[in-house]
Amino acid sequence: MSVRRAARGAAGAAGLMIMAELAGRTGLIDPALLPRMSTILAEAVQLPWDPEFTADLLVTLRVWAMGLLIAVLLAVPLGLMLGNLPRAELSARPLVEFLRPIPSIALLPLVTLLVPSGEAAKIIAVVYAASWPLLINTMYGLRDVDPLAKETLRSFGFGTLAILGRVSLPSAAPFVMTGIRLASSVAFIVTVSAELLAGGEGGLGVFMIRAGSGLRTDLILAAVLWTGVLGLVANLLLVNLQRRAFRWHAVRAVGEL
Repeated sequence: MSVRRAARGAAGAAGLMIMAELAGRTGLIDPALLPRMSTILAEAVQLPWDPEFTADLLVTLRVWAMGLLIAVLLAVPLGLMLGNLPRAELSARPLVEFLRPIPSIALLPLVTLLVPSGEAAKIIAVVYAASWPLLINTMYGLRDVDPLAKETLRSFGFGTLAILGRVSLPSAAPFVMTGIRLASSVAFIVTVSAELLAGGEGGLGVFMIRAGSGLRTDLILAAVLWTGVLGLVANLLLVNLQRRAFRWHAVRAVGEL
């Protein structure tokens, strides 16, 4: 089923590219304004051998990875704490609901003023945006824990930490993994967006800015294409990891349906 779904997705992407190419060749779209898809693909194929592009790519990946890692280390333990303490979760809920809708990019100018390092400011923006999917999914994962299993362990004399390690964490782990997968996509989007807005010494966003200053629309779109490919690959890897690590959870979910 997954192979068939991937084939359908590839066919849809190929069809869209063919339509874009035909629109350029028939004159429906002026190639001076929007390059043909064949030109964009040719530039995209050559970009990995461009030292300037690879250096910018490594900067983006570093900011993305560091921001996502810090978000996991902060948000998952906080979600575990709030999920296990109903009173604390009830007290923190208004603050969470107030802060969660605020776009991290909107806070970037303030963070840039407070933090001297441009890369650190981008990492902070990534951490802020990526923390919410992790926090919410961890809290909801703990709510999904079977209360009967917890009460059974309590009746056998197990303490809070033992119940957390034996029941709560294994049950919430698939939800945490889903949060990581969602946070990964959010972190990548925010990383490139922050580079486009704040600039800096490197990054895919900075590469697009330089290409735009040289009126190289083909390079901009080729970099955009690579951005989409990298996000897709990261998501596919995490989905595959989630299925392999928590196959039992998928089986249980099917049984519940």
